[in-house]
Amino acid sequence: MSRKYKFLNQSGLYFVSFATINWIDVFIRPVYNDIVVQSLNYCKSNLGLEIYCWCIMPSHLHLIFRAKEENPSKVLGRFKEHTSKQLLRSISENQEESRKSWMLQMFRNAGENCSNVKYNQFWQHDNKPIELWSPWVVEQKADYTHHNPVAAGFVLQDWHWKYSSAIDYAGGKGLVDIDFIR
Repeated sequence: MSRKYKFLNQSGLYFVSFATINWIDVFIRPVYNDIVVQSLNYCKSNLGLEIYCWCIMPSHLHLIFRAKEENPSKVLGRFKEHTSKQLLRSISENQEESRKSWMLQMFRNAGENCSNVKYNQFWQHDNKPIELWSPWVVEQKADYTHHNPVAAGFVLQDWHWKYSSAIDYAGGKGLVDIDFIR
């Protein structure tokens, strides 16, 4: 089975989840979350990424999106490539990161064991885009995305999770400028 993204409908609305290799809890520190947030905002402003829902969990990210230029694979690939480089650099330069050596070794080992990665592998390759083809499926994936921090026991209400679009749907303003699901 190919590990490459398969976006059959280039103009479709998609749900994707992607995790760090070995499900390493990288996103427990704000500095790493901020890199993802900045990258989402950049992709929205400059690459035509329409972001409808998002949520950063300790080891993975959920995203409901569409690509304005009908190139979802390219936009998502650029996002993942950029964030992996930025996150690896941030981890290696973070003097306060107690898990630095261990994490960098894990990323190096994963890269050495992957034929299409040169040095380090940050994100897993085995994720699958799911086209959201009906209002019911869109609502189900949006609820899943926003409820993830509640299900994990991090917060009692989904809109309390800082790194999510749930606050936007509750009437507040989150960290990423989203496109609302209609």
